[in-house]
Amino acid sequence: MYSDRINALPPYLFATIDEAKAKVKEQGVDVIDLGVGDPDQPTHQHIVDSMCEAVRDPSTHRYPSYSGMPAFREAAARWCKETKGIDIDPATEALTMIGSKEGVAHIPLAFLNPGDVALVPDPAYPVYKIGTQFAGGVPHIMPLLEENDFLPDLDSIPKDVLEKTKLMFMNYPNNPTSATASLKFFEEVVDFARENEVVIVHDNAYSDMVYDGYEAPSFLNVDGAMDVGVEFYSLSKTYNMTGWRIAFAVGNKDIITGFGKVKSNIDSGAFEAVQKAGITALDSSQQCVTDMNNVYKQRRDTLLKGLDAMGLAVNPPKATFYVWARVPEKYSSIDFSSLLLEEAGIVATPGVGFGDYGEGYIRFALTQTVERIEEAVGRMEKLDL
Repeated sequence: MYSDRINALPPYLFATIDEAKAKVKEQGVDVIDLGVGDPDQPTHQHIVDSMCEAVRDPSTHRYPSYSGMPAFREAAARWCKETKGIDIDPATEALTMIGSKEGVAHIPLAFLNPGDVALVPDPAYPVYKIGTQFAGGVPHIMPLLEENDFLPDLDSIPKDVLEKTKLMFMNYPNNPTSATASLKFFEEVVDFARENEVVIVHDNAYSDMVYDGYEAPSFLNVDGAMDVGVEFYSLSKTYNMTGWRIAFAVGNKDIITGFGKVKSNIDSGAFEAVQKAGITALDSSQQCVTDMNNVYKQRRDTLLKGLDAMGLAVNPPKATFYVWARVPEKYSSIDFSSLLLEEAGIVATPGVGFGDYGEGYIRFALTQTVERIEEAVGRMEKLDL
């Protein structure tokens, strides 16, 4: 009944987790969900107020522009200049997206013919691989190994693969590992892209979830990056707007144009009331972002202290709201996540769900209060690990 592309898909990771969580809840267990990266705090009030006002404006009720409201793209360009120090022409180098997941899934359609290769990190957000497959492309896995600071080894990619490669995905600060990348690494990526004529797509969804004085650089800060790539920014995690579905792409105008041609044939643009709320988020004081980062830092420190006391090896994250921890050697990542759920009522994401190279790790999302994280740590301490 279903197409081959659907039949070839593995079960979507977070849907599978939701099913397992529901079964445990049916048994009356008080579940502490540290699984899916969905902020637990509401969208900030000034953004909600802006949305309410925009919804009452009849002009927002009609079809929006395919490429996004000029005012939203202009706000995106201002935000990029003020927060990342990059200059963007909002008319030709910016594009509104219905969330960055939509962008990740659709951009391969603009640059991959059947059989072309996309370089996909592993472990990683599953949609990089799935979007490639839906476009008829061939994913080539770039292992993200702890000994390489969870950065891909570009020199290890075989020459015959590079001859077919048209696209490369990367994501720093990284989901799920919370690893970060330096400008030096981005310079290497630009040189690699030029040499091999590869389009770079940098998914920068966690760019502003940072701690301890760390500032995440933009890929586009590097000389020549605008010649080879684009960067995706999402309002979802930064402003607690996951359900609103609003994001933007910035970068090389030819790549933006090609991507825009796909979107104009697939969707009808983002609801203008949501875009107006997005303008408010981008143009207003960013103190709300700083405040949320302070909240996540407290949660991070609480969880790290507990995991350390249990002897679980962790790289303390300086960005994202994830903690990527090694599981005890006697467990697979799935077995350990099942143990946490069934014996302690804790949802965490098995590393292998993000790819084969995620085996041996588990991801905790900092999406519960300090008190609930303390409760989760207390439950884990009672387990025989």
